Amino acid sequence: MSIKMGRRLLGATLAAAAAFGLATSAVAQEKKLKLGVIYDLTGPLAGGGSELQYTGAKIMIDDFIKKGGVEGYKIEAIYADAQSKPDVAINESVRLIEQEKVDILLGFFSSAQCVPVAARVEQLKKFMWITTCISSAVLENKNYKYIFRPQASGNQFGLMTMDFIANNAKSKFGKEPKDLRVAIIHEDGAYGVDVSKGNEAGAKKAGFNVVLKEGYAATAPDLSALVTKLKRARPDVIFHTGYNPDITLFARQAREQGLKFGALVGHGAGYGVYEKLKEGMGADANLLFNTDPISIWLSKPEGLDPKLPPVIKQVGEEFDKAKPGMAIRSAHAGMAASNIYVLLTEVVPRAIKKYGGVDPEALRKAALEVDLPEGGTMLGFGVKFPADGSMAGQNERSFPVVIQYVDDKSYVVWPKSQAQRDAVLPLPKGTTYSNQ
Repeated sequence: MSIKMGRRLLGATLAAAAAFGLATSAVAQEKKLKLGVIYDLTGPLAGGGSELQYTGAKIMIDDFIKKGGVEGYKIEAIYADAQSKPDVAINESVRLIEQEKVDILLGFFSSAQCVPVAARVEQLKKFMWITTCISSAVLENKNYKYIFRPQASGNQFGLMTMDFIANNAKSKFGKEPKDLRVAIIHEDGAYGVDVSKGNEAGAKKAGFNVVLKEGYAATAPDLSALVTKLKRARPDVIFHTGYNPDITLFARQAREQGLKFGALVGHGAGYGVYEKLKEGMGADANLLFNTDPISIWLSKPEGLDPKLPPVIKQVGEEFDKAKPGMAIRSAHAGMAASNIYVLLTEVVPRAIKKYGGVDPEALRKAALEVDLPEGGTMLGFGVKFPADGSMAGQNERSFPVVIQYVDDKSYVVWPKSQAQRDAVLPLPKGTTYSNQ
């Protein structure tokens, strides 16, 4: 073989090797973000809101997939069904982490699932982003490093309603907070106890005169003894956390025994289903208050970061396609979409750009640096996570909103940044429960 031909062969070999190296490098450099998404798609929790949470989550994740991912990382989402069972939620979480090798575990509708799953995920030192469940017990005094919840917690519901009444004490009731008589009643399960703790803390902060605090079994067949205690206590405002039919039972027996007050303030659960309230209370459901995360479609655009209203519009259009014929766009869907949007626009990009990837430590550091003011999310609140303390990992800027039912419609009345109208306080003279 001639020297010239040898040189040609060597050049061709080197070129081929270089091309192979480039191809190998390109494959090696293809980066992926794997999301493990768990909601209840079957079982009783599915129809209770979890399947709608899944819908909102998928809308947001699919949008980022269409856009090509985040900071050069392609997104792959693996969905799992918790089947409305805590043990299934735990098993699916472990499977997604250990077998599917997901980088982030997100979702979770039920607090009964969140509590054990969070403990297991922390033990495995993986990153968990909770979009939905609210029980404070998930994070309280756990000091987890890798579990984060942008969503409001149960005790924040209780704090929010106390803040609402405190800010209206003088102008609406004509009383200083210290002279306002309040009662806190609640079903004695995990949800009711959690919210009542927030009520207590908020009452102490406001300086209210708490004249009664009492729990009861949600399945109790008779609440007349509780009503009798309330009559003796003469509260201006009753803060109530209950389901149904206990709310209906309480309202009926309060009417029968002639209980009077200035306002009845509920906290999600049964107070969030107006049709049931109206069915059980008739016209007396008018002017009740409820506390829940806002629907993104009720958020005041002028109170939000300017980039968010177009996103809300897009999510709404996609929701209409996914759920044609639904009269009202689900607040659950908007909640999941908003919380995942924060993850994919604030946490993941920062982890990649500043900390070099999407490993749990990079994600943790990035999450702790998120600093969004009020109006920085589609849900109206900001985002800031404490690194330690009794509620490490809980968004301390999150909040639900207080709505009031007025003539078969709901209006946000607190906080001011999201309020659609002024609250009607106290109950007008002549209405069933009015103490005027």
